Amino acid sequence: MTHAMLKGANVPLEATAVRAVLHWSPGQGVPTVDASALLLTPEGRVRDDEDFVFYNQPRHPSGKVWRLGQKRVADGMTDTVQADLSGVPAEISRILVTASTDPDATPFETVRSLRLSLYDAGAGAEAAEPVAYFDIKPETGAETALICGELYRRGDGWRLRAVGEGYSNGLVGLATDFGISVDESSAEPDATPVTDPEAETARVAPLPAAEPAAPTQSPGPMPEAAPVAATSFPLPPQQPPAYGYPPAAATQQQAPAYGYPQPVTAWPDPAFKLPPQGPQFIGQ
Repeated sequence: MTHAMLKGANVPLEATAVRAVLHWSPGQGVPTVDASALLLTPEGRVRDDEDFVFYNQPRHPSGKVWRLGQKRVADGMTDTVQADLSGVPAEISRILVTASTDPDATPFETVRSLRLSLYDAGAGAEAAEPVAYFDIKPETGAETALICGELYRRGDGWRLRAVGEGYSNGLVGLATDFGISVDESSAEPDATPVTDPEAETARVAPLPAAEPAAPTQSPGPMPEAAPVAATSFPLPPQQPPAYGYPPAAATQQQAPAYGYPQPVTAWPDPAFKLPPQGPQFIGQ
């Protein structure tokens, strides 16, 4: 028989090993839900940080409480914590089954159809009917962590209570409330917004001076580079060109080595004619 529980209700458990399953409907803007467990003494505190079973510490040192992890099912997503109640240390009187959102700042008002179902882990079949279930409705919607239910000792047996109480400061706030120490060095950096532009600039350390970046637009034609000398020693004065040939362009060709004739850089002018020479032209 399955018990449909309301907030504050409790039912006795005959099973000695149970599976606490959190179920929700995923969708656009819906965060992931992480299940975890806190093992508490009669004083309502953990003995040490190892009494906290969660995604970074999925198994209790006793081996009697562990997190099975998330799973996609036909009608949504689940995350599960399993406990062997018969082997839980005697100094532990309560086991809280909790839920938190990932990312941590997302409130539970965006999580749809959140339900805690408790199964007899000894029954074996995944499709077995739950012993009890509790539809969790956050009181304000701003909660980012919830105590969904608790397993607690009563005489020689155990019982399940539907709790449904929340925290607006996430899993860290819930865990520290029961004695878990949180490493402050691993906390998120201060994300206080800065509205003053000058103050925002002051928060950023100046970078070392760097070479100016290349312009994003063309700066126009570059000046023509100066000619580079072919040798590192001075050249002799340029010799005059041979008779009848135009002089070579000094800006287009360097002077030849000393003692060599001038190079011919262009054909002679076709209209050029030598003047008459020789005795046969005398008197003409």
